Amino acid sequence: MGTPENTQRQQLLPKQAQHSTGSPTSSPLIPTLRLHVLRLLSWVVPLALFLGVDFCFKKVFEAASIEFPSSLFVMFCMFAVLMVLDCVKPFAALALVKFFDPGVMFINRWLPLFYVPYLVVLPISIRDIPPSSAIKIGCIIVGGWLATLCVSGFTALAVRKAVKTEMIDPEPMEKPPPFSSIEFWSWTVVFLISFIMALLFPTALGTGARTCFLFYLASTVLGYIVGSGLPSKVKMIFHPVIFSLLLPNLVACAFGFLSKQGYDAALGFYLTESSSDPGAGDILLEFLGPVILSFAFSMFKQKTLMKRHAAEIFTSVIVSALFSLYSTAIVGRLVALDPSLTVSILPRCITVALALNIVSLFEGANLALTAAVVVATGLIGANFVQSALNILRLRDPIARGIAAASSSHGLATAALSAEEPEALPFSAIAYALTGIFGSLFCSIPAARQSLLAIAGWNG
Repeated sequence: MGTPENTQRQQLLPKQAQHSTGSPTSSPLIPTLRLHVLRLLSWVVPLALFLGVDFCFKKVFEAASIEFPSSLFVMFCMFAVLMVLDCVKPFAALALVKFFDPGVMFINRWLPLFYVPYLVVLPISIRDIPPSSAIKIGCIIVGGWLATLCVSGFTALAVRKAVKTEMIDPEPMEKPPPFSSIEFWSWTVVFLISFIMALLFPTALGTGARTCFLFYLASTVLGYIVGSGLPSKVKMIFHPVIFSLLLPNLVACAFGFLSKQGYDAALGFYLTESSSDPGAGDILLEFLGPVILSFAFSMFKQKTLMKRHAAEIFTSVIVSALFSLYSTAIVGRLVALDPSLTVSILPRCITVALALNIVSLFEGANLALTAAVVVATGLIGANFVQSALNILRLRDPIARGIAAASSSHGLATAALSAEEPEALPFSAIAYALTGIFGSLFCSIPAARQSLLAIAGWNG
């Protein structure tokens, strides 16, 4: 057996030998590092391709003076390619989807950040809107949401009863991972260092937008991370988007006061709308194109469901999108809302990425107001969609999913899916298709002119 001292010495000898060779402790470092690099590249490369393709087509469409949204055109092309490959070489389609999946997951994880910029600068963008007009807009948002919910839900239910298609189990939908403490503290360090450096060396990078870029970006990200970490019941009232727009505004107040520049000037560095001197908000808005491109992969994954329930989905989406656009224009005219404001809130039920595309087709529209109205509609839906559907006695999962997305887009989709996972696929499809059809319709000059005429626009 041996003495305890000998036994202990024998146990230590192998450890000493291992430390002397260094192989057991040092060898895992390289594979681990390689794994982290590969994980990073797995989403960076697809995201870079999304951004590059979107940028190139945007320039081509601008040079050719084509009014149709370039990102929507590319999305349709990508979806068509996937469908053709699925028929000819299914393994190639699956490989393409697998390659772009990490990039799509990155977009889904950070999606709200990409439309926050116009909300952040909202305080200085809507100062010219009279209080009476603001009250009218609020009434249109609430009443319009409920009316669209009813129209889309009962349309879906009527078609469901007519076609009587039996439901099948949908493809599982992967959810983005939660944010980690490492991410929170990393962005906190970036914010503190960049904020202090901007105060100490305000002209180090040449312009205010460049100087403030990092701490504005970090404050937007931190606001979303903090908001996402709150309990579900709290998030039903205070959506993470609210924190993403509040924190940069508080930072703008602090920076404007400490630098003696004032709040307006400091906040102006967040969104410059200048390609030669972009701020943090301008960079975030560049991701709206890739958001639209990612819809091609989302729809492709649910192609079986779309085909099986095409009648319910497409009929409801088309009816609700047209109702939302025209009812907004009609009510705006009836309550004597300024036509430019009416035009700005037309796509209230369409996701921000496509809503901004739509209003950009109308001259004189207020993009910040558009983003605010769309988010407000989504927040109303996220808080009250389930209760409203229950009161309306809409029990069918397909009708509930389509009604939630068609009336209040992605925020209501996320809220409904937490409690009713069986409605999620239909809600996700309707969420994308409502925006796509609305964009297609508004790209038709005659359709735009009809909406302008109803709204009373003479400009």
